[in-house]
Amino acid sequence: MSAPESSLPVAGTVVVLRAADPGFELLLMRRPDRGSFAGAWVFPGGKVEPGDVRDGDDEAEDARRAAIRETREEVGLAVDDLVPLSQWQPPVEAPTRIRTWFFLAEAPDEEPSPSAEEVAEIAWVRPAEALARHAAGEWTLYPPTWITLHQLSVFDDVSAAVAASGVAQLFRTRVLDSDAGRAFTWDQGRLEAGALPWRFIET
Repeated sequence: MSAPESSLPVAGTVVVLRAADPGFELLLMRRPDRGSFAGAWVFPGGKVEPGDVRDGDDEAEDARRAAIRETREEVGLAVDDLVPLSQWQPPVEAPTRIRTWFFLAEAPDEEPSPSAEEVAEIAWVRPAEALARHAAGEWTLYPPTWITLHQLSVFDDVSAAVAASGVAQLFRTRVLDSDAGRAFTWDQGRLEAGALPWRFIET
């Protein structure tokens, strides 16, 4: 029997954005070929640790502090003014279940300095470019990363993406397996992930 959602570990993730011409880019990092999300391209982030917790603060604030700390540790960037983007509830089938908060942040002036232990490679890419690399089979993405890229790809610049955020959209993940392959569903829609390219169908 799976643990109740309220008892799950919590994590925070930062989608770091910077202006580009045209549009904007975001920072993705490839995990080493071991551990969590082995070999996948993800946003910086990690689990809430005891030092991130403050008495009287809610879970989102703890996740915000974890996201800031992890971004500094993993890619050497000191981000602030985080804007809530989404909250992801893992499917019951997941071997490791962690509830994760996603935040947006504008990139600081310094260049990233990735941790050799936690990061195999980094890339500044436009959302559509990252999705294209996944569609071509070049990059591994997990559904929350793919959906986040898909949603951000409609914006023309950093300010538009930030202005459209601010309230964390809740994604309760369910897995459906059929002859057509695996799909992930949320109240927002269905991600057909049985073959490349993945396809999102809004409800």
